[in-house]
Amino acid sequence: MNRFHRLLLSAGTGVLLSLPWLGFPGWVLFIALIPLLYLENFFLKYKEGFPPVSLWGHVFLAALIWNVLASWWMMKVSLAGVGAAMIFNAFLMSLVWWGAHSIRRKMSSPLGYISLVVFWISLEFLQFQWDIEWPCLQLGSVLANNVKIIQWYEYTGTFGGTLWILLLNLFLFQLIRNVHLKSSLKKTITSSTVLLVLLVVPLIISFRMYSSYMEAENPINIAIVQPNVDPYNEKFDMEAETQKLDDFLRLAAKVTSDSTDFIVGPETLFEHQTLWNEATFESNAFLIRLDSFLQRYEKADMVFGVSSFRQYENKDDITYSAQHNNGITYDRYNTAMLFTTDGEIQTYHKSKLVAGVEKVPFQKYFSFLKNNYIDLGGASGSLGRQKEASNLVSKKAVIAPVICFESVFGDYVTDYVKKGADVIFVITNDGWWKNSRGYKQHLLFSQLRAVETRRSIARSANTGTSCFINQRGDVLQATNWWKEAAIAGSVNKNKTLTYYVKHGDFIARTSVFISVLMVLLVFVRKFA
Repeated sequence: MNRFHRLLLSAGTGVLLSLPWLGFPGWVLFIALIPLLYLENFFLKYKEGFPPVSLWGHVFLAALIWNVLASWWMMKVSLAGVGAAMIFNAFLMSLVWWGAHSIRRKMSSPLGYISLVVFWISLEFLQFQWDIEWPCLQLGSVLANNVKIIQWYEYTGTFGGTLWILLLNLFLFQLIRNVHLKSSLKKTITSSTVLLVLLVVPLIISFRMYSSYMEAENPINIAIVQPNVDPYNEKFDMEAETQKLDDFLRLAAKVTSDSTDFIVGPETLFEHQTLWNEATFESNAFLIRLDSFLQRYEKADMVFGVSSFRQYENKDDITYSAQHNNGITYDRYNTAMLFTTDGEIQTYHKSKLVAGVEKVPFQKYFSFLKNNYIDLGGASGSLGRQKEASNLVSKKAVIAPVICFESVFGDYVTDYVKKGADVIFVITNDGWWKNSRGYKQHLLFSQLRAVETRRSIARSANTGTSCFINQRGDVLQATNWWKEAAIAGSVNKNKTLTYYVKHGDFIARTSVFISVLMVLLVFVRKFA
């Protein structure tokens, strides 16, 4: 095999991996790794002429193509920053394959393939845990473009999908090899049977779960507002903020009635830098107008997002994320607020912040970098954060207030549910990604969270897509992109805890444990 053919195989895997993120069916991933597995086997077969590092460059090329094609829309925010993140992520992906390939060379093929599976899942898990998160390319997540095939995620979460995809690729490749090598009929039939069972059984289980799942009737009525503010041309003075308030109330009035339980607005609906002082909410002119609006209805509460701040008077209270300007020390927050008809105010501060946009990675350890971030107007900066998930508790429901990027983190969302959330409100501003795959991909994560937790979701997105999502993950009443809109509907609350909510990412944690054992085994073999 010459270099051109090797590069073609690498590019083939990169393109195939990208297709589901570009709108093609998720099942493409069931065959996406075959070209790269064929290439890896080639380097193993001719290992005398190729060192282990030979595979690394080919995997890096495939991974880089995948990162760019699937996530190019992120570059709308920062070409340099996102480009560097893509290169780094591709490098990490290539290390996974290089490590597994080295184990196949030195130990055995089965151990090498096991290593590939657990190393890959461990890398995905790392992308959810550290301070420069890049979880949007998790293999199992993109299968949400057809929720009928992933109903069993209520047991495994998205890492179950990743495991399924990896195993299907490996067993399909093994079957192709058996046919190519004209292996015994028994061996070929065995491979075919294992592959068929691995593919069909999860599908049958999922289809049956989807068709038989029945939501308990426990409805709340919700009005969702999509203001359609362009974040790239938005102004943050008092006049602009007042206009946003006028527009929000105008839209809400179209769909709010005496039967409405909640009015939901998007992330950072209001962003005036001095208006939302958490110490003076009771005198906030905007809340006074919102309260006047709510009094027109019998029972409606509001949930919406603001850019709030907290000023520190006591030095002992100052956090590592605090900013210092004009002699004032304060934290700014991306905040979800519950404002009730009784005038009660509850807040939740976004915990999962976007690296380079809302936080400086590892700022806790490198505090001198705290003011180095990508400025996205009033909604961004080096923000303060809440340490853990907490719910907004109304008389009518216990709400998980999931803000934008947080909807990507399945295990984190389970924390709300374990603390009693019976419904999820996702508030987001997807206008940053303009008319790209970005806002469509972001919607998929809300569908995943609905299946994993069996919680209904009301989703308010500034520029779209706003919608309701039922407990099977179906999207209902989806609004159009970049259109001012308001919708009303009902969703059912649910108190039942799924297996995934109770146990979280157990597949990922098990993979990390096995990965550590694999690495230790390599060292023992090397120095024994």
